[in-house]
Amino acid sequence: MAGENDRREDGPPPERYAELVFNVPVRGSFSYTVPEGVVLERGVRAVAPFGRRSLTGFVVSVSDTPPNVSRLRPITRRVDNEPLFGEPELELANWLSRLYMCSLGEALAAMIPGGRREREPEPVVVVDEEVPEAQHELSDEQREAVEAIGASSESRFYLEGITGSGKTEVFLRVAQQSLSEGRGVIYLVPEIALTAQLESEVRRRFGETVALLHSRMTPSQRLSEWRRIRRGEASFVVGARSAVFAPLPELGLIVVDEEHEASYKSGSTPRYHARQVAMYRARRARARVVFGSATPSVEAASLMDTGTLRRLRLTRRLSGGHPPEVEPVDLRRDPGVLSSRLLEAIRENHSRGRQAILFLNRRGFANYFHCRSCGFRLNCSRCSVALTYHKRRNAMVCHHCGYRARPPTICPECGSLDIGFGGIGTEQVEEAVGNSLPNLSCERLDADAVRKRGALERTLERFRGGEIDILLGTQMVAKGLNFPGVGLVGIVLADTGLAMPDFRAGERTWSLIVQVAGRAGRFQPDGRVLVQTYNPQHPSVAAAVSGDTAGWYETELSIRRQLGFPPYSRLFRVLFRSRRAERSADAASEFHRHAREAIGTTAEMLGPAECPLAVVGGNHRYHLLILTAEFDRTHTYLSRLLERTPVPSGVYREVDVDPVALL
Repeated sequence: MAGENDRREDGPPPERYAELVFNVPVRGSFSYTVPEGVVLERGVRAVAPFGRRSLTGFVVSVSDTPPNVSRLRPITRRVDNEPLFGEPELELANWLSRLYMCSLGEALAAMIPGGRREREPEPVVVVDEEVPEAQHELSDEQREAVEAIGASSESRFYLEGITGSGKTEVFLRVAQQSLSEGRGVIYLVPEIALTAQLESEVRRRFGETVALLHSRMTPSQRLSEWRRIRRGEASFVVGARSAVFAPLPELGLIVVDEEHEASYKSGSTPRYHARQVAMYRARRARARVVFGSATPSVEAASLMDTGTLRRLRLTRRLSGGHPPEVEPVDLRRDPGVLSSRLLEAIRENHSRGRQAILFLNRRGFANYFHCRSCGFRLNCSRCSVALTYHKRRNAMVCHHCGYRARPPTICPECGSLDIGFGGIGTEQVEEAVGNSLPNLSCERLDADAVRKRGALERTLERFRGGEIDILLGTQMVAKGLNFPGVGLVGIVLADTGLAMPDFRAGERTWSLIVQVAGRAGRFQPDGRVLVQTYNPQHPSVAAAVSGDTAGWYETELSIRRQLGFPPYSRLFRVLFRSRRAERSADAASEFHRHAREAIGTTAEMLGPAECPLAVVGGNHRYHLLILTAEFDRTHTYLSRLLERTPVPSGVYREVDVDPVALL
């Protein structure tokens, strides 16, 4: 008997099998053998053959039981020394896969950093402080908010506070409570520019327990931080959208600052919204989630009205400032890139030793090239949009696909010399400032100006130090930045987004004006905002200028209710794109026919129709919109339909649950 046992122990070890998922749009896992000598466990990445390629996949299970597959190939090698995910992350990825109709591999790829080696993040550059020092005395409103969140049995809150009212301090006090209970904190901000700003403050308070996760870090830096969080070495995570997946062992609080921002919605598969993920994670972990903004999204406002979110209000500025005086400037009567009224205000503001911010949500010099003789406009050869003229680079550039061309010297259509450029961008505003205000220093802050690493932080640091008189920029200057010296904000053109064929265009315009206006007079009682517009009577512009927040929400919700748009319905978007227009159109029509049969009367369908941006990157795009008041039923029907409906050759299909943009 002993001899038999010895022979059994000396025999070959039992073969092991691994299930992997990959970042590909294919449902299900794939089985492989584990080579002898390779130690493999759930939660690591491994390289394995996939068709004719070799891909890195996620190991979701390892077993001694052979799968019911006739022929298996071995994995090539293990990538990680320690697991990157466990059961909680796998459960979250499965939920993400179900809700947003993607593969498990795509969900895990969105959650987990893609680096191979760990690398320490670069030291933080302190560019600004929302709260320069810990605020020792809270205002009555702040104290009531902190106590309400800490003492309530409720788990979902919304801190609605005007700009400069001290929302950050409330968030940090509540975070301190969570940390003192031994539970971790995720603090989300919409812009990478704000991450370093917030990190500098939380590091002062919470030291080395802080971890950073955002897309400006390299994959290896993010991987290093991810592992620190999993090991329990960091309990306070600061980051942009994807930080909502941070693998904190004991999650106690998620803060979603500037909740209204569209950047919380992913633009690629899985098209998740950090707001939804935060609410799900908080419910599963029995944690609190606190949203905050001066301009809550219409959906959030509706949730507050129904009691799903508990509303807490901050109505006063704390640092000596008052809400600024907002003045509209009608460009029909006072034309120009910088109206005479705005130039006068900038000079007056400078004479008082104050700085100014100029905002325009368009980069480049001009928005389009046109011929005055025949009306020709120069569009991108691969997208159905006009090319933007960048004067500094002397190039016509497509902001969707990156295509570049030299600016024409004659009309390509009729040969006329009577040509020109239309529309304005930040480069043109910068030139206008230099011509009209030559004694004032002006720095531009947009995606073109901050291409070099550290450029953004250096510009903000110099502005805070008083070296720059005027900061000109796109949305980078609109959100969260807090500079004591700013006395004036000029919105160069408030109408840029109003013509967008999207039911949220008015909401975005209103929110942006209010948010940009909030940069003025945060530390003085005499801040001013000038809003240049061709549409001063538009409801969104008029409400932002007058400060009629309640009236704007009431009007907008009434319009949405009549049209049956969110928040009174849920929305699905199914998009088809192909190099050949007829293929995407036919695929959309065929899918619509099947959807009519599968979904029936549980939803209303709009389309199929050509997308407002009909061609992007050479792909012709058609979409179908599905509106429903029965989300679960419609989601189930649509999921089944997607699984059994093949995608034609040469066509790519995208599914967006609760889209925030319809272009």
